[in-house]
Amino acid sequence: MKFLDIARPIALFCLMVLAGCSAIPTMVPDMAMRSTHSERLNDANGPLSTQQSKAILAKLKNGNSETGIFDRHLALETAIAGSPLVTGNKVELLIDGPKTYSAMYSAMEKAKDHINLETFIIEDDEVGRLFAKLLMSKQSSGVQVNLIYDSVGSIYTPKEFFANLKEGGVNVLEFNPVNPLNAQKGWQVNRRDHRKLLIVDGEIAFVGGVNISSVYSSGSFGRSRSDNKDNPPWRDTHMQIEGPIVNEFQKMFIATWEEQKGEPLAPRNYLPKLANKGHDVVRAIGSSPEAEYSQIYITLLSAINSAESHVFLTNAYFVPDPQLLAALKEAARREVDVRLLLPARTDSILVYHASRSYYDELLSAGVKIYERQDALLHAKTALIDGVWSTIGSTNLDWRSFLYNHEINAVVLGQEFGEQMQALFDKDLQYSKLVTLKEWRKRPIGKRIKERAARLWAQWL
Repeated sequence: MKFLDIARPIALFCLMVLAGCSAIPTMVPDMAMRSTHSERLNDANGPLSTQQSKAILAKLKNGNSETGIFDRHLALETAIAGSPLVTGNKVELLIDGPKTYSAMYSAMEKAKDHINLETFIIEDDEVGRLFAKLLMSKQSSGVQVNLIYDSVGSIYTPKEFFANLKEGGVNVLEFNPVNPLNAQKGWQVNRRDHRKLLIVDGEIAFVGGVNISSVYSSGSFGRSRSDNKDNPPWRDTHMQIEGPIVNEFQKMFIATWEEQKGEPLAPRNYLPKLANKGHDVVRAIGSSPEAEYSQIYITLLSAINSAESHVFLTNAYFVPDPQLLAALKEAARREVDVRLLLPARTDSILVYHASRSYYDELLSAGVKIYERQDALLHAKTALIDGVWSTIGSTNLDWRSFLYNHEINAVVLGQEFGEQMQALFDKDLQYSKLVTLKEWRKRPIGKRIKERAARLWAQWL
């Protein structure tokens, strides 16, 4: 989740003020409050070089009229530098907390060598304590357990919770501690680890939007409306991956650990030789503020710009920068079916109103917007042309593209795309279509809140 309630972003803002203006990165050109129509590619950290842009555009355009949709998106992924596209993987879609936790727990129980867990939030509640108990049990049995948690994301989790894990032998790393005296590297409180990644024995990886928290304890489908008024279920999407691509996710975990100067990892077989497990083509994408540019940003933007039939985005926190906003509107204007599935209720009221400030221009351009009812939507997924899918931790907002460490998996193929399509269609059954006519009838009070929240877009 982005934050459990409004107190967390307020606390973070106060910390940034205390840290001084240098804690807030200067907005780079492509993220400035202006429209952009240039063919020169940009990402959230600034414009790519002319040579990089020309090389990517040349490869994206090469042969597009002669290849099928799958080949087009395969060429797109190949054109963008970064981690490799890897085949031979088996991917399983996990819907909501109960199914995700069950799969995670089963994998961890069978661990023989190590467990690496990286999460934005781990709470001291029923689910968090269940995970902690299993992690300490596996550590005592000889399995090495390494845990990275985000200092702000888990700010309400008592220090005793992590102290108990450490006493149980678990190697615990607090990412970018709020307290600068505890920082192991340069203190930048606005940089957060928003990733949700679990790797077991270097053979199975779990990636998606689910944190370790009891808010995910119930599924989001099949409940009556009366059940959801005061305690709505959380709707999220995760995935389980087996095969050679797991090595790429493992490298990202190790890189984060080393970059944060954690205690040395105990020697284990972190990068085993992996056999083929299936036929899914997967790319692991890890983005961080330290990188030259955001891999997931440029990859998603390129996929949208190359879309031929449809762009279906499901996202919890939608506060787009000008380039992403322009890409969505331009796709709709070239008669691509662009649909946004967004939350009707949220745990971040500022993001909620800022998100809605974009509705009018999107609806006017032909983008369809749906709001998921009777659940708190937290998923971060995309399906483009039925063959390009992504699931991960990345929200479509400035924070994810500028400040956060994020992680996503891109899956190429029609078979997994059909599963994603079925899930998207199921969500739409529980959603309400927002029409431009009705939208423009909303009260003036809501319009004022939207305009005010949009002023904070860069920091939400």
